[in-house]
Amino acid sequence: MNEDAPSSERYIKGMSTRRAVLGDAHVDRATAAVTEFDRPFQELITEAAWGHVWSRPTLTKRERSIVTIALLAALGQDDEVAMHVRATANTGASREDICEALLHVAIYAGVPAANHAIKIAKQAFEQMDAEQAA
Repeated sequence: MNEDAPSSERYIKGMSTRRAVLGDAHVDRATAAVTEFDRPFQELITEAAWGHVWSRPTLTKRERSIVTIALLAALGQDDEVAMHVRATANTGASREDICEALLHVAIYAGVPAANHAIKIAKQAFEQMDAEQAA
């Protein structure tokens, strides 16, 4: 993706924000896996999600992280929930923040969605703790 990456200001800002939130290792793996088929999608999310929405100054990265995890949990997007829980190491969202967000999910999107997201978050936190201890 880097070779043919767009050089728009929004793309550059998006890639910087994406790296700040998800970490270089994650973004490097994602960009290394890009093919011609999914290149347009990767460019879209880098510019729109990361370069436009996540880069806006109104909410902090911590606040965006909490909102994103709640939305993904409500939508049942398990892989994305786990990825964004791991990203809390970079966004400043605490485990208490995530717990509170998932309580909102339980009330507004349903107990099963929150219950499943809590399971995913616990697994992600266990993995993060193990990596930190190593």
